[in-house]
Amino acid sequence: MRIVIIGAVAAGTSAATEIRRNNKEAQIIVYEKDKYISYAGCGMPFYISNETESFEEIVPRDSKFFKENHNTDIFVQHEVLSINPENKTIKVKNLVTGEIFDDNYDKLIIATGAMARLPDIKGAHGDKVFLLRNINHMNNIKKFIEKNKPKSALIIGSGFIGLEMCESFKYLGMDVTIIARSNISKGIDPDMSVYIEEHLREKGVNVYTNTQTLEINHEGAIIEDGSLIKADLVLLATGIKPSVDLAKNAGIELGKTGGIKVDKQMRTNIEDIYACGDCIEMFYTINEEAVYRPLGSTANKTGTIAGSNAIGKKDEFKGVMGTGIYRVFDMTVGQTGFSETEAAKLGYSTAISIDLRPNKPLYMGGRPMAIKAVAEKESGRLLGAQIIGYEGVDRRLDVMVTAISLKATAQDLMDLDLAYSPPYATPRDPLYYTGAKLRAKIGK
Repeated sequence: MRIVIIGAVAAGTSAATEIRRNNKEAQIIVYEKDKYISYAGCGMPFYISNETESFEEIVPRDSKFFKENHNTDIFVQHEVLSINPENKTIKVKNLVTGEIFDDNYDKLIIATGAMARLPDIKGAHGDKVFLLRNINHMNNIKKFIEKNKPKSALIIGSGFIGLEMCESFKYLGMDVTIIARSNISKGIDPDMSVYIEEHLREKGVNVYTNTQTLEINHEGAIIEDGSLIKADLVLLATGIKPSVDLAKNAGIELGKTGGIKVDKQMRTNIEDIYACGDCIEMFYTINEEAVYRPLGSTANKTGTIAGSNAIGKKDEFKGVMGTGIYRVFDMTVGQTGFSETEAAKLGYSTAISIDLRPNKPLYMGGRPMAIKAVAEKESGRLLGAQIIGYEGVDRRLDVMVTAISLKATAQDLMDLDLAYSPPYATPRDPLYYTGAKLRAKIGK
């Protein structure tokens, strides 16, 4: 069996290693148009800030590694130009030599990832304007900083990358400004994002919310009220979109969110063609509603499932919760499931709890943790949570992920036998009070 994979970052290489783990005889060919493969994209902000100094830890594997350890042939700087499903061939261009050739497959896995979503802003392609989606982008930012020693940075967009880069640029001694078209961190409800905004200001970041950027020029950027925000470096962190042109041109169906439509086994509408990673449409575990939530963890998971099923297994994807966690200076922000805003759009009648509790006793250095939880009012079933605080956010978030995945109720949250000791928690964990508040509002 000859299996061809298009893309060699998280999903593509996960598919390749899963195939080899289960099938020692299959011929595995991977084409990647970039120079770098299998890299830790989520670590890029920390490499730029020098918190992580080793480039090899961000890009730990190359084609030689996969050949020697997994008997897999990965061809970098090779772009797949087209797919012909009828005769099971692809057209490939060697980006170094310019040679164009055909290859054939028995099974094909598309893992083309996502690309930066460029805003419609005049001057967005200027010399001091950068994206941060891949290793080349990271290297370009790093080189610019080392050569030009910028004293100020402007970030347009306030998602994970935008917020993490606030810290990175500030750590390097720059004055930092961030501009958001809505509230800070759009996926977080406004009554919770105020905690993030306040923390950014405390750390010396200039914050503009509900503000549109009109133009980027050699001095900085002009916003909608005509003001000029001066900056030596501009980062566009305005989101990403799935890379689907190759699949679309081959007749592969797209979903309503714009990603490649796949079933739970990562199969597309065309026989023997699978897709995985940031290029696919996913679905919510809670209600199986279509969603596009690209994350490295999901890319690895769907890549493994695609690889497994390409060799005849029947593994199924269980969906996503939209779980995310990131650091904003010394604060941690986490979210999972539906926000209050999302739940309302989906037609749920909800009960909401917002609570501020210390993560552990004050005499052990406890600090406030804000927890917002969403439950279905009729059944009491937990639907989502947002947690903002310092130590212990990750632990509570994972408890909520598990509870929501298992269809737990507010009462179930109160009944959990969670770990307690003064260095780690209060006798009644903050999540106990979340369950109690929700139960009171539900009336059950």
